[in-house]
Amino acid sequence: MNTDQLKSFIQVAENLNFARAAEILNITQSAVSRQIHSLEDELGTRLLHRTTRTVTLTPAGISFLEDAKNVVGRLEAASRKIQRHQSSNIQILTIGCTDEAILDLLCKVLKSCRAQIPELYPFLKVIPHRSILGLFYQGEIDLLFGFQDDIPLKNDIIYQELFRIPLCCIVPDTHPYAGRTELAKEELYLENMVVCNSYAVPFKAAEMQNRIAQHIPPESTYICDNLQALLTLVRAGYGCSILPQMHFISSDIRIIPITGSEPLSYGIFYRKNAVSPLLKKFISIMTATSFQ
Repeated sequence: MNTDQLKSFIQVAENLNFARAAEILNITQSAVSRQIHSLEDELGTRLLHRTTRTVTLTPAGISFLEDAKNVVGRLEAASRKIQRHQSSNIQILTIGCTDEAILDLLCKVLKSCRAQIPELYPFLKVIPHRSILGLFYQGEIDLLFGFQDDIPLKNDIIYQELFRIPLCCIVPDTHPYAGRTELAKEELYLENMVVCNSYAVPFKAAEMQNRIAQHIPPESTYICDNLQALLTLVRAGYGCSILPQMHFISSDIRIIPITGSEPLSYGIFYRKNAVSPLLKKFISIMTATSFQ
């Protein structure tokens, strides 16, 4: 089935006249007839009743007409979109994030980009860790946000740090530690701990969760498999947990830096052989942006 067949059918169906359809399509009447016959053969049904004097739609033709018009309309809209894109100066930059925590920070960069790179068309992909890594390594993503320890540097991949994020203990706002400005990890050995086995939790944070859990009885350790479940259990008072500061997303959770823990490096990854003037300009704006 092709668009020529569909266009021929639509014109005949709307005009109920082969000669008029041929005139509109600027082809011969026999060509219109051939397109209709081939379409009917492909569909395995008659769409039109034809006599020497009249043309009418069969029940199948009446049903198929709206679908044919929708298909042709969508194809024509897609064609116009591509033509506009080719005639404009739009430059697409595909930006990947493994979670939504970075989007507020990215918004600051994009506001500057709108003024400084008006031709930029940012295409944002927020996809879980494993899936987005595959897309990045395959070249489907131009620039990827992430923690340095969580994304292996393969081949020509470059990492550029944007800032460092402290590891913190998160507790519900009713917890006795909620008013503290810092905590030693040893102070958590007497607390319940929520441990998350998910790539959504940075490696260093998951490592500390498990180290602390080794000092806690099994009945005091709650295990979950995604970040939202971890936050829900903490908010409900089942225990505390360890996360980078940027994952603090709830007003009824308090976040307390862990003393003696090394901050996590957070930044951008991109491929050296895929660096374009657009990507260079975007990175320049991003590194000049204050994320405080």
